[in-house]
Amino acid sequence: MYSLLLFFLVSLPENGSIDKKSAIFTGNSVRVFSHTNFEKLVYGENQELNLGKRLSNRFDSLNVRFVGDWPFGSPDAVAVDSARNIAFCSSGGGVYIFDISVPSGPAKLSEKIQTRGVVEGLFYEKSTQRLYVATGEAGLEIWNVADSINPEKLGSYNTTSYAEGVAVSGSYAYVADSDSGLRVIDISTPEDPEEVGSYDTPGWAYGVDVVGDYAYVADAWEGLRVIDISTPSNPTGAGSYDTPDAARDVAVSGSYAYVADYSAGFRVIDISTPEDPQEVGSYDTPGYAMDVAVSGSYAFVADLSSGLRVIDISTQEDPQEVGSYDTTDYAMGVVVSGSYVLVADAWEGLRVIDISSPEDPEEVGSYDTPAQAQSVAVSGDYAYVADGRTGGLRVIDISTPEDPEEVGSYDIPSITRDVDISGNYAYVTDEWEGLRVIDISTPEDPQEVSSYNTPGQAWGVAVSGNYAYVADVLPGFRVIDISTPEDPQEVGSYDTPGYAMDVAVSGSYAYVADSDSGLRVIDISTPSSPTEVGFYDTPYLAKDVAVSGNYAYVADSESGLRVIDISTPSNPTEVGFYDTPGQADGVAVSGDYAYIADFGGLRVINISSPSNPYEVGYYDTPGQAWGVAVSGGYVCVVDGYAGLQIYENLLAGIDEKDNNNGKVLKITQNLFMGTTEVQVQGIKLPATLSVYDVTGRIVEKEIIYNSSPVTLGSNLTPGIYFVDVKGFESVKITKLR
Repeated sequence: MYSLLLFFLVSLPENGSIDKKSAIFTGNSVRVFSHTNFEKLVYGENQELNLGKRLSNRFDSLNVRFVGDWPFGSPDAVAVDSARNIAFCSSGGGVYIFDISVPSGPAKLSEKIQTRGVVEGLFYEKSTQRLYVATGEAGLEIWNVADSINPEKLGSYNTTSYAEGVAVSGSYAYVADSDSGLRVIDISTPEDPEEVGSYDTPGWAYGVDVVGDYAYVADAWEGLRVIDISTPSNPTGAGSYDTPDAARDVAVSGSYAYVADYSAGFRVIDISTPEDPQEVGSYDTPGYAMDVAVSGSYAFVADLSSGLRVIDISTQEDPQEVGSYDTTDYAMGVVVSGSYVLVADAWEGLRVIDISSPEDPEEVGSYDTPAQAQSVAVSGDYAYVADGRTGGLRVIDISTPEDPEEVGSYDIPSITRDVDISGNYAYVTDEWEGLRVIDISTPEDPQEVSSYNTPGQAWGVAVSGNYAYVADVLPGFRVIDISTPEDPQEVGSYDTPGYAMDVAVSGSYAYVADSDSGLRVIDISTPSSPTEVGFYDTPYLAKDVAVSGNYAYVADSESGLRVIDISTPSNPTEVGFYDTPGQADGVAVSGDYAYIADFGGLRVINISSPSNPYEVGYYDTPGQAWGVAVSGGYVCVVDGYAGLQIYENLLAGIDEKDNNNGKVLKITQNLFMGTTEVQVQGIKLPATLSVYDVTGRIVEKEIIYNSSPVTLGSNLTPGIYFVDVKGFESVKITKLR
C-alpha cells in the first residue's frame, strides 16, 4: 500500500522567506508549496525535513497554482558569446538564444530559458559558459548554456527586492537589486547560491559593473556609487558621483566609468581615485540613455527613441558623437561583438548593426521577438496570443500545460489587439488595419487568407455563426460576414457613444464594453441592421465583457468587476460588483467563477451568487495581466511583459488520474464554507483518509466506503496539514482551509 501526502500550507513570515524550519512526518515524500515555489523532499521513516533555506513570497497567491508559461515579450537586455557567435536576448520572462554567425540572418537556437520573473539584465561568463540572469521579482537565475540548444538551469536566488542588473567576478555575482542596493551572491556552488554580503545604496540600483576590488553601481537619481568589494562579505561605500539625472547603466574601461544617465545622456567619470570619482566629460544624447557598452575608442549608447548612438571617447574630456542608427523602436540594451553591435529594441526585437565604419552604422540583420501580449483565445491544444505591437499572432502548443511551446506565428505589422477562433480560422483585430482572417488548419504555419479594413481602430472581436462582430473603438460596432473567409464583407454597423473596446455575443444580442459609456446591448437578429436596445453605464471605463446565462460580466478598469443582469436586454441592471485591487482589463467566466486580468495579476471571483461576488483566489503575475481565457481546468493569462501564463484554480476541483491503474482523486474546496471535499475512484475500498497537523497528530480521520465525496473541515483551522489517503502512489498539492 502507498500513501498520498496531499499538501501542507506553508505559513510565511512577513519578510517572505522561511529559514531553517523543519518538521517530522512519516512516509515516502512530500512537496512543499509556497506560492510559486515547489520543493520536493524525499525522506525515510521519522526523519527530520529541512523545509528550504529560502522560499520566496514574491508571486503572492491564494488558491491558484502556477502550472507553466510561455513568458516571452519585448526585450530589454542582450549579451553575447563572441567566440561561439551566439547572442542571448531577453524577451519578457525568457531569453532567446541566437546563432549570429551570419549577422544578416540571426537564427533562433532555443527558447528554453524561461524565467519566473521579467528578465531585466544578463551577464555571460565565457570561462564557464554560464548565463546569469537578473529576473526582477524572481531575483537571480544561473543557467548552463554550454549546450546552446538545450540550456540547463543550475540554480537561483531570490534577492531582497527587484533584480535589475548583474555582473560576475570570480566566485561572486553582484546584483543591482533596485531599492535594496547591491547584493553579493556566492556562486561557487551554482546549484545553491548564497548571499554573503550587501550594500544598501541610497537610490535605485539599475546597473552594475565590477573591476578589481570595486563594484560600480548605476544608482538612478543618486548617480554613480563606487563600492569596495575586496571583502565580499562586507562591501563598503568608497566614493560616489551624483550625475545630473538618473543613472541607468555603467560600463568601466581603464580609469573611467561610462554612465548612461537617462535624459542627461552620456557621462564620463574618472575613477582613478575610487574614493573621489569626478566627471571629466559628457555628451547629451538626443534621447534617453538606457544602456552603454564600450569597445576600444568608442562608446555605444542605447538611447531609447533615438536608437543607437556611437560616441568617440578617445579624448575623455570631449566625447563626441560620430555616428548613429535610428532603430525602429526603443533601444533598451546594447552589447558589442567584434564589428557588430546588438541592440535590444523593445517591440522590434533584436537588431544587428554593423559598426565597422563607426561614422556610418548600418543595420544588417534582425529577429523580431514577441511583443506585449494583449489577449488570448484557446482552442483544443493551442493557445492563440494576440501579441500587441508588431508581435502578430503567436500559436502556442499547450498540450503539456507545464511546458508550453511556440509552434507557429504570423507577423502583423500593426498592433494585434484581440483574437477569436472558429473552426480552422483565427479572426484577429489589427488596430489600424481592421479584421484579419488567418488559416490555422496547420498551426505550425498560419497563413492570412483575407482582411477587412474597418473604419476605426479594431480592438475586440467575437465570432458567432457566419459573422464576426468587431469592437472598432471609434466609430463603434461592426458586423462582418465571414461565411466566405477569403472575402469578408461588412454588412452592418452601429456607432456606440463611447469607445468600443470589446464585444461578446449571446443569442440574438451583442454586448459591447464601450469604455466611457459602459455596457451597450445591441440586437443583432438582423445583422444588416444592428440596433441598440439597452445599456448600463458602468462607474468607470468598461474594458472587457463576458456573458454567461442571464448575466454580463464587465471588467470596468478601476472599479473592478461589474455584474449586470441582462435577462431583460432592454433594461440591463447591475446586481453586484467586486472592486478588484488593481485595474480590471480582462474577464472570462467559467462555472461559478469569474477570472479577472487585473493589471497586477489574476483575481478569481466566486459568482455563484451574482448579487454577492467575492474574491476567493488570486495570483500575482510577473508583469501586467491584460487578458484572460479559460480552457478546461486551466486559466490562461496574457501578461504584457511576460507572455502567456497558465494557472489552475484549485477551488474549481482537482482531478488527478493515475494512467497506470485508473485511479482518480478529486479535491474540491469551498473557501466560503470552510470545507474541503475529497473523492476517490478506482482504489480498493474501504480506505482510510487521515489529516495530520504539523506535529504529526491526527486531527481528523474518515473511512471512505464508496466514491461519494468525503467532507473535511469540521475540526480544521487555517494552518499546516497533511492529508494521507491509503491506496495512491502520487502526490497532489492543494490548500486546506
